[in-house]
Amino acid sequence: MKVIDQTQIDAVLDFDSLRIALQKGFAQQFTMPKRHVYELDKTDTNHDAFAVLPAWNEQVIGVKAFTYFPSNTDSEYASLYSKIMLFSRAHGEPLALVDGTRVTLWRTAVVSALASYYLSRKDSQHLVFFGSGNLAEYMVRAHLSVRDFKCVTLIGRNQDKVAVLHNSLQRAFTDIEFVIGQSCEKVIKSADVISCATGSPTPLFKGGWLKPGTHVDLIGNHRCDSRECDSVTIAQSKVYVDSKENVLAEAGELLIPISEGVFDGANISGELAELAKKNNYERKCESDITVFKSVGTALSDLITAHYIYKSLKNE
Repeated sequence: MKVIDQTQIDAVLDFDSLRIALQKGFAQQFTMPKRHVYELDKTDTNHDAFAVLPAWNEQVIGVKAFTYFPSNTDSEYASLYSKIMLFSRAHGEPLALVDGTRVTLWRTAVVSALASYYLSRKDSQHLVFFGSGNLAEYMVRAHLSVRDFKCVTLIGRNQDKVAVLHNSLQRAFTDIEFVIGQSCEKVIKSADVISCATGSPTPLFKGGWLKPGTHVDLIGNHRCDSRECDSVTIAQSKVYVDSKENVLAEAGELLIPISEGVFDGANISGELAELAKKNNYERKCESDITVFKSVGTALSDLITAHYIYKSLKNE
């Protein structure tokens, strides 16, 4: 059995190849039971959690286990620790123990990019990104891999982290303008794609600020009572999700407008697997506002871990 660490993962992954692998994996037959997320102490405002995510396809079986301690961001510890066990579907033998923390960073970013590949306007030029955590640079780089952005506006609470992110990206992409900004009507109205990867419990912008044709990517929130966008955004958009079952169990972005009577879960336009099976540009009208809400799936972990395992095996 292989033990695969972060260095090995980074050595074999790139955004384009992983996007293709995820597209093929989501288009194939798979089984993904409901994931289980356990809040360790419901009376604790830290919202520390433990989760188990199983999935399998015709080649492999996988289960990811992770802990999420959001208050760790202010300490020497990471907020997320995770491992993925990979087994052969044919005989059940263990194949690999994979660093799930690094897999989560890669697959979360590339799933968002895959959705944008299908949903955002092909002529999108301005990306607005909310967030400054561990995911931030992965997210921006993934979005840059599917659209030819000319400008990226970075918005985050921690100005020191945003500055570091800005400098790193500007050095890597000298032909793109990176600016540090704030959430305001002028910035949001100029955005073609808005990507949110924050822990914010309240909306980051007003839905009324969105111009026709905007694509909104929401991946930061996994709680029923929190949301990165408001009800106006959801009510006026064509909404796509990574998993209807998981999103309708966990995501305040949809659950709150549903409780307000301005949205119905039955009106979700599609899941990522449906987009991957068609593998076509999904946008039918350039003026549509589209939303992709993701809470993470065991299938994306399975596909990514298997791709890493095969890549290392072939070296």
